[in-house]
Amino acid sequence: MTESRVHNLVIPSDQAGYRLDQVLARLFPQFSRSRIKQWIESGDVLLDGQPTRPRQKLTGGEQVLIRESLEPRTVDRPQHIPLEIVDESDDFLVINKPVGLVVHPGAGNPDGTLVNALLNFDARLEALPRAGIVHRLDKGTSGLLVVARDAEIQQQFSDMLARREIIREYQAVCLGVLTAGGTVDQPLDRHRNDRRKMAVRPGGRNAVTHYRVIERFRGHSHVRVNLETGRTHQIRVHFAYLRHALIGDPVYGGRLAIPAGASEELADTLRNFSHQALHAGRLALSHPRSGKALDWGAEVPVDFAALIQVLREDAANRNGARR
Repeated sequence: MTESRVHNLVIPSDQAGYRLDQVLARLFPQFSRSRIKQWIESGDVLLDGQPTRPRQKLTGGEQVLIRESLEPRTVDRPQHIPLEIVDESDDFLVINKPVGLVVHPGAGNPDGTLVNALLNFDARLEALPRAGIVHRLDKGTSGLLVVARDAEIQQQFSDMLARREIIREYQAVCLGVLTAGGTVDQPLDRHRNDRRKMAVRPGGRNAVTHYRVIERFRGHSHVRVNLETGRTHQIRVHFAYLRHALIGDPVYGGRLAIPAGASEELADTLRNFSHQALHAGRLALSHPRSGKALDWGAEVPVDFAALIQVLREDAANRNGARR
């Protein structure tokens, strides 16, 4: 059973106008911002007796209760897991993460993660939060991640991410034929009934996704996606909201849809594509010390490329049959 310690405080009047997560980070510097945010989102922080949100603006004088979970500290161990390193310097690494590799250890994945691989690659990363990882990708998503190699660079990258100064461009294949590109500007929050899922919910955290069509097929679309914000499962949830869920998404994808008259090859490819068709193919930023513009790319994985080729051949064959 997890033990806990309770903290009670009154928000000082000079903190009026600031966000709850910012104020708690200042008042409790011994706790990381991510940990404070996690407590707020899990309901372990009450504001005047009620659950709240990290971005809640304060007026001063509010009563705050924090239930601090006292979990035993676990130490992540180095493990020899192959890494595809796209770029390497004294300041950072750029990794091309494969599908199936979990980024952080957690429930159900105590090891065998990117963190374990990074600690094996560079033991100095043990001194950094999350082994220097700045942003994450879901287990079933492939593509580019930046990993800081010192604390100052990690903080600078995190600040750049918050200021939307890091370009993250994805490729995806979704259900249905999109007629044009567009923007989804819908807030995201935890699903009301399943805390493992996210959902579009009024009052949630601001989330903005831009997309444009690369290629259309008979019953699917290949799209390029740019994130303005970086919420959990953002692309997956926003495309499901559009009723164009990503192919293979085990959580938000719904029922398998195979176009009428599909070849056996296409039907088998769609049935066997067991992860979301989502790839972080481009990462661009300015070096926080030198200001140099940096831009990296990674080709889609073999199964992703094969999926697109089969969809393309299916569309071509159907068009040819009509002539």
